[in-house]
Amino acid sequence: MTDILNMLQAPGPAMKDILVKASESNWVPTDPNGKAFIKVLWTCAESGGWAVMHKWKKGYVAPPHKHLGAIHAFIVSGKLQLREHTIETGDYMYEPNGIIHESTEALEDTIHLNIADGPILFFDDEKITGYGSWEQMYRVQQRGKDL
Repeated sequence: MTDILNMLQAPGPAMKDILVKASESNWVPTDPNGKAFIKVLWTCAESGGWAVMHKWKKGYVAPPHKHLGAIHAFIVSGKLQLREHTIETGDYMYEPNGIIHESTEALEDTIHLNIADGPILFFDDEKITGYGSWEQMYRVQQRGKDL
């Protein structure tokens, strides 16, 4: 068995699993009105990817944005209106690179997991208003440790 394990082992430094105990992480507020929170689970400088859990209170509307990488979304609990789709507890959605959200609204108190392959660009009717990438998510994760 050792020969096959040696052959299958990736070259270079040993790879390691990453385990995040989400229950031990803090929710970080992201909305001045107290309707949106985030838990950053993972960030990756090598790939630019990141994984987060969002907690949105009923009525919260996420600002318009464009995904500059694909995203996987899973609804842990609650219900969201996303373009023409109503997605609810247990639903999974894949959104390709380049997708634009004019608005996403929490129809109920909702927790959802997002795994992103790249950054997000926020905008309004006139200009770019913000940018979110693994770097910003890493900073939020560090801020959450101090709460």
